[in-house]
Amino acid sequence: MATVHPRYLVDHQQTPTDVVVPNEEWRRIVEELEELEDLRAYDAAVSEKQATIPLDTVMSEARARRGS
Repeated sequence: MATVHPRYLVDHQQTPTDVVVPNEEWRRIVEELEELEDLRAYDAAVSEKQATIPLDTVMSEARARRGS
């Protein structure tokens, strides 16, 4: 997990309203979230019990549709 150094902005009643994170830390957070999204999509795809199609078959069908 990335180390984060947030700064909190507050309104006149000292209620937190926003968070400021250094740009490089924000980039790491976004990268980790994207990786997590990919892992969740992979897990969802693996958990589906669907028949697989060999890559050669998919490629042949794609070429046939393109007329190659």
